Amino acid sequence: MTEKIAFDLVSPERLLLSGEAEIITVPGADGDMGVMVGHMPLISTLRPGVIDVKGGTNGDERFYVTGGFVEISPGKLTVLAEEAVPVAELDAAALDLRIKNAEEDVALAKSDNERTKAQEALDYVRGLRSTL
Repeated sequence: MTEKIAFDLVSPERLLLSGEAEIITVPGADGDMGVMVGHMPLISTLRPGVIDVKGGTNGDERFYVTGGFVEISPGKLTVLAEEAVPVAELDAAALDLRIKNAEEDVALAKSDNERTKAQEALDYVRGLRSTL
């Protein structure tokens, strides 16, 4: 039996996952990192992307994160995500509609501040859609 690493995924709203997994792949600032038991200690920022949990307590799972931090020790991995959404909860048609609406918001923005916020929202929804 493969050793498992303890794993916590926390967003500002809630604890999304707490358990163990054989390997967790996280979107580190400098590239994707596969983390297993015995990994060297590391703290890194995260870029937008997907966290893949393989052989976890609840089976294989995927989460889209917008960024945050990861702390790795030989026996535990903790992700503090800015935002995290289970990929299984995403709906392609609903996301396509949100993308269309966000594109309209960018086009209709009246100030640089409004345009920046609208573009950030559009980038977020596009990121979600790219996971499907």
